[in-house]
Amino acid sequence: MDSSLNSKAETQSVTPPLEDNASIGESSHSDEAAISSSLETAGDGNSSRPPTISSKLLRMLEAATNWRPALIKMQNSDEVFDENDGAVSEAPRTKRQIQYPEQTREFDSRLTKTGRRSSSHSISHSSTDSNSSGGSDAENPQDEVSPRDLQQINSKGNRDFCIKNIKMADFGRREIELAEDEMTALMALRKAAQGEKPLAGAKIVGCTHVTAQTAVLFETLMVLGAQCRWAACNIYSTQNEVAAALAEQDFPVFAWKGESEDDFWWCIDRCVNVEGWEPNMILDDGGDMTHWMYKKYPHLFKKVKGIVEESITGIHRLHHLSKAGKLCVPAINVNDSVTKQKFDNLYCCRESILDSLKKTADIMFGGKQVAVCGYGEVGKGCSAALKAMGSVVYVTEIDPICALQACMDGFRVAKLSDIVRQVDMVITCTGNKNVVLREHMDRMKNGCVVCNMGRSNTEIDVSSLTTTELVWQHVRAQVDHIIWPDGKRIVLLAEGRVLNLSSSTVPIYVLSITATTQALALIELFNAPEGRYKQDIYLLPKKLDEYVASLHLQTFDAHLTELTDEQAKYMGLSKYGPFKPSYYRY
Repeated sequence: MDSSLNSKAETQSVTPPLEDNASIGESSHSDEAAISSSLETAGDGNSSRPPTISSKLLRMLEAATNWRPALIKMQNSDEVFDENDGAVSEAPRTKRQIQYPEQTREFDSRLTKTGRRSSSHSISHSSTDSNSSGGSDAENPQDEVSPRDLQQINSKGNRDFCIKNIKMADFGRREIELAEDEMTALMALRKAAQGEKPLAGAKIVGCTHVTAQTAVLFETLMVLGAQCRWAACNIYSTQNEVAAALAEQDFPVFAWKGESEDDFWWCIDRCVNVEGWEPNMILDDGGDMTHWMYKKYPHLFKKVKGIVEESITGIHRLHHLSKAGKLCVPAINVNDSVTKQKFDNLYCCRESILDSLKKTADIMFGGKQVAVCGYGEVGKGCSAALKAMGSVVYVTEIDPICALQACMDGFRVAKLSDIVRQVDMVITCTGNKNVVLREHMDRMKNGCVVCNMGRSNTEIDVSSLTTTELVWQHVRAQVDHIIWPDGKRIVLLAEGRVLNLSSSTVPIYVLSITATTQALALIELFNAPEGRYKQDIYLLPKKLDEYVASLHLQTFDAHLTELTDEQAKYMGLSKYGPFKPSYYRY
């Protein structure tokens, strides 16, 4: 992989999609009011300036905001339970008993090393979702066969996919249906798109986690008119049963849990290199799909209408392309949208870090000393959860503002090198590289747990542990003991990859917020008139962030207060938003 794309990006301003290309710091309340005014007149032909959001997207959002899904009642309730209320899929849902594959609970068995496993992953076997400390690590004979060597076909005769086992489809479909119940905003978008297909003609290649939650996003994009092909952005996070359910519905998906490095890039290539099919949109999580198309298929990359990226790693890589003058398509930075930062990064990590550590390392949190590297939104969520469980939390930071926040929240800010001998856990949350080095691990106490909650797998220098004097002992799914010559051992989780998506589950509702933001960003880029977006990196318009939040408020039956005309005039705002300037820090 091009090392220049992996290094830390310098700080750059991100241009919001305003007609005057004002930077974030140059926006004002009056600017926002003007934007809102253009939104209100979008599509009526009377606007004096082009709307910031395409009129097609605006109409769909307004329809979605007015749609409220019926509350699902318990089956013993006197009220009628209508499972199909609000569903917009082509075929109605049917209640089916879950059919497990012939190999009993095959998705719980550990994937074993295949002939294609690269040296970077040969130290410990990859694993599936079984994380019980008492679970068996027994191997299944079929696990010896790489999915690339299997000739699989779905019930419709389609072979355009590569997954672990198509027989898992029924179970995966049930997981997707359960996720739909929590992802009401995406279901509202489906309902609103019945009249028009805002993504008709879009050919999207995606590289994200392949889970029940992202499957709801994939299928929503198809309901909105898009054609999609998908690969996984993480070799451990794929839910095999969900991938099977997508493949059964003729969705071209190329992903399975425990891919080797070679498998990973092969799957991405299968999404792009298709005869008679040229992608025109990219949905990325980490920048790998963008990197692959830029390097291997530059003629296709130049034809892409837009890129939507949701991770700090991917944004860094886009900034490197932009700085070098090689970013030839517009991109929307979803990672720094308010709804991604303040909800997915903060609340998702706050709720999933404890579950991930419990499932992998059976940790008792009370009284443990923990070093959390980075106090961004991910670090804030992890630190808050651990503090609430009675852990003594130290924070490492490079940013004085984040460091001051940590101090005000009651955490001690220190250098990792000063506390590494005494802590029981080290958790990285930076998105940077080489945060925990071999020199740190050499000084750690016996039994210290090391894991990563940041997007990139470069935060922990795992490659420095692949030396002859150290012994790797695979304990169970996503848990390896690294043993030093003197008998000291550290506990490495998920081989340094993102822990919560590799070893646990994350709150569906929070992921719905990010998925909705991604869908709206794709619709906006695809429908934007020629010239609105230059070859640059943009933030979502504030109005879209607010729409995402309003769609999710419906679940809580929350009712917003409306400004009076006098109040709106006093504040210099539109009654309908945006309510904060772009530079506002929530």
